[in-house]
Amino acid sequence: MLFCYIVLPEFKIMTKKPTRLFDFIEYQNQNFPQEKCYNFKQNNQWNSISTKNFIDQANQVSRALLKLGVQKNDKIAVISSNNRVEWHSLDIGILQIGAQNVPLYPTLSEKDYEYILNHSDALYCFVSDKELLKKVNSVKERTNLKGIYTFDEINTETNWNTFLKIGLKIENQQKVEEIKNSISEDELATIIYTSGTTGTPKGVMLSHKNIVENTLVSADALDLIGNKYRVISYLPINHIFERFASYYYQYKGFEVHFAESIDKLGDNLKEIKPHFMPVVPRLLEKVFDKIVAKGNELTGVKKAMFFWALSLGDNYKAYNENSAWYYFKLKVARKLIFSKWKEALGGNLKFMVSGSAPLQERLINIFTAAGMPIYEGYGMTETSPGVSINDLRNRGFKVGTVGKTLKGIEVKIANDGEILVKGSNIMLGYYKNEKLTKETIKNGFLHTGDIGTIDEQGFLKITDRKKEMFKTSGGKYIAPAVLESELKQSRFIEQVMVIGESQKMPAALIQVNFDFVNEWAKRHNHQIKDVSTDLKLAFRIQKEIDKYNRNFGNWEQIKKFEITPEEWTIDAGHLTPTMKMRRKIIKEKYQYLFEKIYNY
Repeated sequence: MLFCYIVLPEFKIMTKKPTRLFDFIEYQNQNFPQEKCYNFKQNNQWNSISTKNFIDQANQVSRALLKLGVQKNDKIAVISSNNRVEWHSLDIGILQIGAQNVPLYPTLSEKDYEYILNHSDALYCFVSDKELLKKVNSVKERTNLKGIYTFDEINTETNWNTFLKIGLKIENQQKVEEIKNSISEDELATIIYTSGTTGTPKGVMLSHKNIVENTLVSADALDLIGNKYRVISYLPINHIFERFASYYYQYKGFEVHFAESIDKLGDNLKEIKPHFMPVVPRLLEKVFDKIVAKGNELTGVKKAMFFWALSLGDNYKAYNENSAWYYFKLKVARKLIFSKWKEALGGNLKFMVSGSAPLQERLINIFTAAGMPIYEGYGMTETSPGVSINDLRNRGFKVGTVGKTLKGIEVKIANDGEILVKGSNIMLGYYKNEKLTKETIKNGFLHTGDIGTIDEQGFLKITDRKKEMFKTSGGKYIAPAVLESELKQSRFIEQVMVIGESQKMPAALIQVNFDFVNEWAKRHNHQIKDVSTDLKLAFRIQKEIDKYNRNFGNWEQIKKFEITPEEWTIDAGHLTPTMKMRRKIIKEKYQYLFEKIYNY
């Protein structure tokens, strides 16, 4: 990775708190400029770019875009398979000339790219690599794209360094500054297309103010004082969760290290030794499964100690609500067992923040007991993203909830249980869809589509998705997410979708945890030819279902299930890029299993 930039004469630097997204990096430069602002691996060596050089590169991006004819309110699409410096300097460069960044998932289909590029009116598209270039090129002629540039050096005429050279000369830097100074906090900053669990992706319009104010109140809610911290960036940057995190890091002055890939995340964590990281439930579940798998490989006293510590963590309660004897045992467990977990994640983690989907309460208890607290929060793209978060300070931590509402945000529960949110974080609306915008935002309140409650202490609890709840033929309401969350605690079950709308009883389609099931079969000298028809496996999973069914009323319990033959993946369409189930597609793919369950 080569950088082509020049040092500019000093322009006026801000000293007040940020109000526009590009103000965050200037705020860092004014208050705590970093020599290692962004860090990336190249040829097996870590390299860095300073705050000042990063700003110089962002200005060069702005100058290049202006010379290409990009004007205020033009749209630039950006697609990257991994998080990298180029994405961030391009982001700032786009924003400070009043254009909008339209980030897209690298896992989308060519059909989705064609739709979004056209719907968003994108004029240019930046892609990270050869594979993405091929996908976008295949639809380019059916879009209004004027050009495609690549971060990797694929074509000498259209790669990143060639693009930067367009803005090498500084004669139009004053124009950049004039546009930058004219941009209001209320102006549109980005359009983020939701991954779409059902139907066509929607373009969520977020202003500078939406994201900036949410970042500032979220920063106050996160317990990291000072700027002497390292963080790892690895979640998809086009997702609002990681996008918010990137501005938070700029604001706080943290050293950001880009993971090489998800596959190398474990190695990178040991190298970087981060103090903080955002997580999504599916990732944490996989980490936990690997830890338990290693525990199962132990023998004798070591194995007994491992599962003793696991059981201890499962019963953890915050604020010294356990007995003195419990905390003595926990101290021993942390020293002998949990310390190894912590080292595997770098050894310095102060806490993790979980979002995007519900997280098993058991995992929160165990990791918090291990000395790596998990703060579960709640938000969505339409809320920029944060609405609430847990916090161990001031008794603001309660497992089973998504914490207390962030400062300046109002949450209320509608008569039908839907969560309504109001505040400066609420989106401007859906791009080119005024009808849906009006249906979603009423009297200033965003109708989230989530069902929840607020307890006497002010903690918000999510119970289900409004659109996912259904009635059986007997008129009983079923909340599938609650059932699914319980069942996924089983090591045999990786994914599960509860079905049964207008049917006589709820049932489930299950994707097994193939790694664990294969290990289980090996331990029992059992050969599995097809997981969907193996009787011994079916009997074993029935035991798991019976165990978790005990937590629910008779009308809610899973009466039948079928195992799908393959893994549910993003590429095959089972899951969205954020690992959420596409329920409609899963049901269509396994209609034959649905009919088998209900004997159609």
